[in-house]
Amino acid sequence: MEISASGRLEVRITAADVGKRVSVRRLNEPGTTQEKFTDTVGVLTSWDDGVLLITRKSGESVHIAESSLVAGKVVPSAPARRRGPATSYEELAHVSSRAWRPVESERLGDWELRAASGFTRRANSVLPLGDPGLPLDEALDVVRRWYGDRGLPAYIQTATGAEGTQELLCAELERRGWVREVSAALWIGALAPVADRVEGADVVLSREADEAWLSRYQRKGVSEVALKVLGSGPSVWFATVPGEESPAAIGRCVVDGRWASFAAVEVDPAMRRRGLATVVMAALARRALDEGASAAWLQVEAENVGARALYAGMGFGAHHAYHHYREPAAVGGAGESER
Repeated sequence: MEISASGRLEVRITAADVGKRVSVRRLNEPGTTQEKFTDTVGVLTSWDDGVLLITRKSGESVHIAESSLVAGKVVPSAPARRRGPATSYEELAHVSSRAWRPVESERLGDWELRAASGFTRRANSVLPLGDPGLPLDEALDVVRRWYGDRGLPAYIQTATGAEGTQELLCAELERRGWVREVSAALWIGALAPVADRVEGADVVLSREADEAWLSRYQRKGVSEVALKVLGSGPSVWFATVPGEESPAAIGRCVVDGRWASFAAVEVDPAMRRRGLATVVMAALARRALDEGASAAWLQVEAENVGARALYAGMGFGAHHAYHHYREPAAVGGAGESER
């Protein structure tokens, strides 16, 4: 907190600091908590009618009455990562988009509108990197019409928690009634430590998702559109650990320059806790290293404690959170796998 020369806490932020990362301390209402003060750190996304809206790294929005502030300051940019690959949100957004392509897309200024007959939100949502070339309300009208023409609800994929992410856009969407349905995190790490894992069960690598691989994939009855999405990307590999009747484990990797992505790592429930997920990722990592990759990324849900522990043990760490916002009037939506 900011402390003046006299030793007093001071509020050194104003509405002119909207868009900056701030740290504030507020006085709690009597009886609401055992603590007298609460500290909040995040991006100041609005300051209207005496209320501050701060978006935390996780994407959570916190409303704070201006009258309750006792201290506040703008905080410097996050320091560079001390381990793992250095990268920006913009680079990761482009790389992750190329690893899971829609079957149809259209530009709206710097935004990309993506559709794939409803197969996963990632392939059926707007990627808003930059300026849509229109005022926001007009751009959102175009988005809703575009998805409506395809019989789909409109989704916008946003990110929070890193330099250059979209806390302000999140706040504007929420102000207009868009509903945040799904949040997850994108983690990154060095590729070599994954490849160095001890080899175990035999892993078969293929350029296509065959019937055996699809039988283990969490989404059954995969359509032709889904197969196109699964097979999209600069250099796609599918890994299978054969089982007696169906694969014991599977995984998918896309190699894109220095990056390798891991997805659809799934293990037969009867075969879990035997290291098969690690074996699959290691085999895919070795192939990615052969193609020149050196860094890796993957997506993980906050509530998936087992996956988070596995990936943390491999040296991965969170880079940013991402979210899917659904248009206010839409009911239902795209599938939830490969968010």
